[in-house]
This record gives sequence, C-alpha cells and structure tokens, in this order.
Amino acid sequence: MIEPYQGRVYDPCCGSGGMFVQSSEFVAAHGGQREDLSIYGQEFVATTWRLAKMNLAIRGIEANLGERSDDTFHRDHFPDLRADFILANPPFNKDDWFSGALSDDVRWGYGTPPPGNANFAWVQHFAHHLAPNGIAGFVLANGSLSSKQSGEGAIRQKLVEADLVDCIVAMPEKLFFNTGIPVCLWFLAKDRHGNGHRPRTGEILFIDARQLGHMETRTLRVLDDADTQRVTGTYHAWRSREPDEQYADVPGFCRAAPLTEIAEHDYVLTPGRYVGAAEAEVDPEPIEEKLARLRTRLVEEFDEADRLEAVIRERLEGLLP
Repeated sequence: MIEPYQGRVYDPCCGSGGMFVQSSEFVAAHGGQREDLSIYGQEFVATTWRLAKMNLAIRGIEANLGERSDDTFHRDHFPDLRADFILANPPFNKDDWFSGALSDDVRWGYGTPPPGNANFAWVQHFAHHLAPNGIAGFVLANGSLSSKQSGEGAIRQKLVEADLVDCIVAMPEKLFFNTGIPVCLWFLAKDRHGNGHRPRTGEILFIDARQLGHMETRTLRVLDDADTQRVTGTYHAWRSREPDEQYADVPGFCRAAPLTEIAEHDYVLTPGRYVGAAEAEVDPEPIEEKLARLRTRLVEEFDEADRLEAVIRERLEGLLP
C-alpha cells in the first residue's frame, strides 16, 4: 500500500527482518534496484537481531541494524533518522516499556503515552521518525482505534487533528499463527497536501476488510491476491491523482470520512462506525410472483410430507406380528 520504491526504509521493531525482505522484493518486482533502498532497523531480542542480520545477508540485502540489539524506546540507535517509509509490526499492548527516563522524551509530541501500554508510544515513535514527505504503515491491536484510557484518546485526537492519519484498515481475525485476535492497519502520512498524490487533508479513508479471506484451517484465515488487491486498489484509487479506476465509497467496505464527522464520534477510528452496512442485494423477482411461487412450493412440500408419512405408517404396520 505504501509502495517503497526508493528511499530510507525503517523498522524499529524489525524482528527477523521480514518487512525489509518484502520491501526489497517489492522493488525488484517493479523493475527497481535494491540499491534504491537504504534500510535501517532495530530489534530488542539479541537472538532475533542476529537472525535478522543473517536473514538479510543471505539475500544480499544491505542494512544498518545497529551495532547490537537494544531497546528502541530507551536507546534509539537512529535518533536523527527521518525515514521515507516505515513498516512495522510492533508488540501489542506492551506493558513494561516505560521508565522515568522517558517522561519528557522529544518523541511524545502528541502526549505522553501511558506506562501500562506502549501502543501510542510506537505510533509517536513512527511519526517522529518520518521524513517531511514520509509515510508509515504498521499493525496495531484494535484497541488503539477506540481506547480512551490513560490519555490514549487525547493522543489519538491530536494525531487526527494534526492531519497525520491517512487510512485505517480493519483486518479479519485469525490471521496469525500465535494469536487469533483481529488487528488493524494504521497509515500515517506527513504531507497529505499532495506529495505526488491527490491532496487528502481533512479526511481519512476507512476500509473494513473483516469479511475478506477464507479459513485455510480451523484456526488460520488467509487473504488471497484478490482480497489484497481489493484493499490496496481502494487505497490507491482514493489517494491517486489519476487512478486507473475512480474511487467511490462502498457501503459496508470503504468510506472517506471528513474530520468533522470523526470529531463527532469523539475521534474513535473504528472503520465500522464510518463505512456503514453493506447494501442488500436487489431481488429482481416481483414480490407478488415470489409469494405465489413460495406458496405453491410450500403446498407441494406439505403434500410430499403427507405422502412420506403414509409410507412410513404402512411400513411400520408391516413390521407388526
């Protein structure tokens, strides 16, 4: 969705480097060169950090993952980095991230995140590290869309009022092997006045993708290419100056909502509040004809039930001595 063709790509919770591998493959698939990307990452777990370095090395992907594994919040290895693209899947609802050393951190430009939940610490870390024309896409728990505990609602409001939030996508449940909870995708853009795209100030695109995908196993849902294309195509049509297909709101799936309406909903960003219900399919059969057809079918079913009852009674009687 964010199309990292060229520039600085950053993931401050990079795990084994999957986002970087996907970015590199995206560039290659669109005729670009891996050298067009400058990759920066940080990872807290030492074993995973070493795995990321190996994962990228065997694919020939150059990356700066710092000199060691480290805590992104307390020891940011790239304090001066302003990235063109940020892709991340941070740990959800992390409750042991805070210390007094972070109380007045420069990254908390929209409010100090609550010590008991790092969700909006991550959001503000991403926003802080975006270049003037940068865009970020990241996964968060659904609670980030509506929680008002410990000042989270006020932080979310300031992010919206600053015109940073570009798009919110509600995803289906059971997309991960290790948890069945549904998640959402956030997209932040530093310059929504254009930046090569259509000006999008004063509105946010909401996409409700909860019904997409199919159950591959009892516990795992999978999105196929058509599902992915529907979401990405909607986003690109909405933000593009000259889209292949013109964007249009689709009840039950997507809607571009003005900030005035979002304010009326107290800055809750749950897509279901804005996209509405899907339109019911129009039945081409006139109601009088349908009623007559169903009445005839019902009488036929009654007659068949009577016939079967008679057969059963006859056979039961034949069983008696």
